[in-house]
Amino acid sequence: MSLLSVLKSVDWHKNIDAALVNADDLARIESALMRIAVWSKQLEICDKENPALCFIREAQIAAQQAAAILSLCIYKASAASSRALFETCLYYTYFRTHPSELATLVRVDKYYVNKSELIEYHKLHTPNFTKRQEAFDLIGKIEKWYSQVSAVVHGQVPGAWNAHSSLDNISFYKSAHDLALSTFIQGEELMHHLLLCTAGFELWQGFAPDAKTHLLKGLHGDKKAILGLDGK
Repeated sequence: MSLLSVLKSVDWHKNIDAALVNADDLARIESALMRIAVWSKQLEICDKENPALCFIREAQIAAQQAAAILSLCIYKASAASSRALFETCLYYTYFRTHPSELATLVRVDKYYVNKSELIEYHKLHTPNFTKRQEAFDLIGKIEKWYSQVSAVVHGQVPGAWNAHSSLDNISFYKSAHDLALSTFIQGEELMHHLLLCTAGFELWQGFAPDAKTHLLKGLHGDKKAILGLDGK
């Protein structure tokens, strides 16, 4: 059989229906995508013309693709998109205030900054980052999640994320679905908390009141106090 005929033999509509039949799962995905959209809109307005906004746009695309691929039951590929969602957000929080380094990133192929370097930068140079991140145990959660998702992306967890042995057998598989969904939701939450502790905090006063309400929804009062963010 040709590749085209094999791909056409997969019942993609059935896969989507099976993946999203659970109303709670669908609501969690939609809520995550909406929160990313709110962040993207506010950052586009308040950080206008900052060249590093390309990373936020990339993060939003990565989130959309993670949701789409997960819904098609292509689970392992969704892990890569979930990691890209977080990584591109992390890049934004650094490069938005480092235009020279961003220009070098574009110009020099060998130039690279890794996750640990960027986290260390925030610990040393972003005012009160260490204190604010404690509201979420952000650094610890980033390290754990990033290590787990990277192991999947690099093929160190064979089997668990692939429920089929051939293309024409791609279909819904609950245990893999749950892993992919959890990874995506956690990645979006890490992005959300990272922005609250970094660029979002710095630009907060320019955010629309309804956006502030949406982004602070579900946060306990003690966490709001640590972050120092108002909802008005």
